[in-house]
Amino acid sequence: MTSDASGAARPLVSVRQLQFLLLAGLIAAWEILPRAGLVPPVILAPFSATIEVGFTSYGIFAPALMTTLGEIAAGLVIAYAGGGIIGLVLGSVRGLRLTLLPLLSSAYAIPFVVIYPILIAWIGIGPQSKIWFGGMYGLFPMALATAAGVQLVDERLLLAARSMGASRRQQIFEVMVPATLPALVAGLRLGGALVIIGVVVAEMLASTGGIGFLITQYRTMFQTPQVYFGVLIVLVLAGGLDWMIGRLERWATPAHRTREAR
Repeated sequence: MTSDASGAARPLVSVRQLQFLLLAGLIAAWEILPRAGLVPPVILAPFSATIEVGFTSYGIFAPALMTTLGEIAAGLVIAYAGGGIIGLVLGSVRGLRLTLLPLLSSAYAIPFVVIYPILIAWIGIGPQSKIWFGGMYGLFPMALATAAGVQLVDERLLLAARSMGASRRQQIFEVMVPATLPALVAGLRLGGALVIIGVVVAEMLASTGGIGFLITQYRTMFQTPQVYFGVLIVLVLAGGLDWMIGRLERWATPAHRTREAR
């Protein structure tokens, strides 16, 4: 610990620096362990070999990535729009909340992978089944988080809005939504991550394209660097979405908007 000019204690390493050191350590271990023979290369390919495969197989991974990105984008629309609306309605209408919210929570506990064969039978093996599976996978946490956030809204805020003649729509979008922002962000993060997982898992189970399809294909051929490059792409997608949600959260925070307006 060190002290700044005001005398307050300041850590030697910032959180961002610690995160960077942790990431560098993981990459170093990823490279060294298989090179040193501590882990068989067929189980863990070196990091450098994984990145090299990404460049040499660009023509294969790029179209698959575009397929997966399109399915994820459509799944996010289903999860965010559907889950947000359902959560707002259930959280704001007491009768529906008491009746349907326990059922929604129970349904969320069911392993969703068991319904994918049903989706294939109904929709087919094409992108639509991946979109709906990923969207439904992310819809439930989004709806539950939104409903929980609405229940935490101070009733006095709604009473003040009604006394000033606010319509139901204004109460929802100008009072409830800003007040439930922390819960909404949590739902966006968890729901978005599950959409990505759902789409990739669906591609791995039954598909003819996408990153998940390539991971399964290369795994069956024991081409470990290609498998890990596909996994690395999925991690980057999840991390990128989380970063964008974090930026959106900071922008939507009243204190941040006040600073921007100055």
